[in-house]
Parts: sequence; structure tokens; C-alpha cells
Amino acid sequence: MELGLLARARGVRLLALESVDSTNDEARRLIEAGERGPLWVVAARQTRGHGRLGREWISPADNLHASFVLSDFGETAIAPQLGFVAGVAALRALRAAMGEAARFALKWPNDLLLDGAKLGGILLENVGAPTGDARAPRASVAIIGIGVNCVEAPRDLPFEARALTSIGPNAPNAAKLFTHLSDALVETLDLWAGGEGFARIRDAWLKDAAYLGANIRVELPRETVEGRFETLDATGRLVLATREGERVIEAGDVSLGPRQTAAGGVA
Repeated sequence: MELGLLARARGVRLLALESVDSTNDEARRLIEAGERGPLWVVAARQTRGHGRLGREWISPADNLHASFVLSDFGETAIAPQLGFVAGVAALRALRAAMGEAARFALKWPNDLLLDGAKLGGILLENVGAPTGDARAPRASVAIIGIGVNCVEAPRDLPFEARALTSIGPNAPNAAKLFTHLSDALVETLDLWAGGEGFARIRDAWLKDAAYLGANIRVELPRETVEGRFETLDATGRLVLATREGERVIEAGDVSLGPRQTAAGGVA
């Protein structure tokens, strides 16, 4: 694994590991030991990878497993915007590595798609780290985890997954993709500018949004909401047009189309 030229010029560092339980967990341990970034933690293999809500992330060897440690990015309240920054960066890296512009998409809130199938995901976490300053004893340090199926996609999932190798022999390996990603993230962080440029990040994200304008359903802890995916609001929340009117959703699991009944009909 190697950093891109821009990333190195900006002082980004790299910790490349053969195997780790989870790159996000390793990043958290480093933060607790004093690390503040900017630092990439990358591993050829994860033994206990995880995604959003603690779900297991299957991590075959030679896929991309990477986590970026970032501090001094601004107020803690804007940290969730980094997930959109990472999504835009990931698609820029994929296109720089492959040039397959039409085949990639971003699924709200944190998935990367290839031809409609899950290619990868983004896991954003924040760690409260001690500052040594009694006036502000804790600081927020972000971990941006990015996983991409480069050589193999998980099987036996409730949804379709795909790897880059399904495109053909010119698919980039994890090392090549990571080099592009390290530069693309620096570029999108510059565009974001600590939240001041989130409108531009939002616009870029929406240009590659999966299901935009389509009828979708969103699984929430206590209900399922169905409606047309209209847009993202100014903070990145999902805006749905439902039968009851506009609905704004902060987090949930998105899937396409109406819910199916047990008999195979549409609910």
C-alpha cells in the first residue's frame, strides 16, 4: 500500500498491516494512545470487521479495509457530514482507478454500489479524546472507515453484493484503489472545508445518488416508511415524499420499491 502524492504532500501518514481485527478498532486504540492523524490504517485482512450498528462486515483477504483518523475538523455537530465526504471521495477514487463512471452509485446513508449491488460501505465513528486542557477536556476525533470488495464479495447476504473483479481483468487491486482514495479524500476534505463547503459535497453526492426520484422504503427501528426519494436536506438527511406528506429521516436502511407481502403481492 502507498499513499498518493497529494496525501503525502499534506502530511498524511500510513500504517499498513497484514491482519487486524478491524481497522476502525485499531484506529480507536491508536487514538486512545494519543494518535490524532491524519493517518490511514489499512489491513490486507480483517478478522472481526463490522459495519453500521455493529453488524458484521465480511472481510476476505485482499479487499480494501481502510480507516482514516482525522482531528481538528471543526465542531462535533458537523462530524456526520464526513460520511458524505467519504462517499464522494470513494467514487472519485473508483473512477480515477477504472473510468467506469456510469456503473457506480452512492446509496444513502453509507453504501457504495456497482450496477445496483453493494460494492462497499462507509463506517463513521467519533472518539472523545482527552486534550489536557481543563477548559475543554475532550476533543472529537473522527474515524472514517471504508471497505470495498475488490476481489471477492460476501455471499449468503439478504442483498446482492459484487466485487470489482466482476467488471473484468482491468479492475484495480486494493493497493491501486487505496492510492487514488488517499488523494481523493484530501481533495474532498478541501472542498468540504470544515463544513463550509457541505453544499458542494451534497451536490456532488446527489449527482451519484442511487434511487433518486424513485419509490423506496426505509426501515426504521419501529416502522417502515415508504415514499419517493426527493433529495437530501441541507444537513444530509433523507427527504421522502410520502402519502402523508414530506418526511425527513436521519438514519435508516434503504431499499428499492414497495414492501412485498407474504403472498408475493405488493403491500
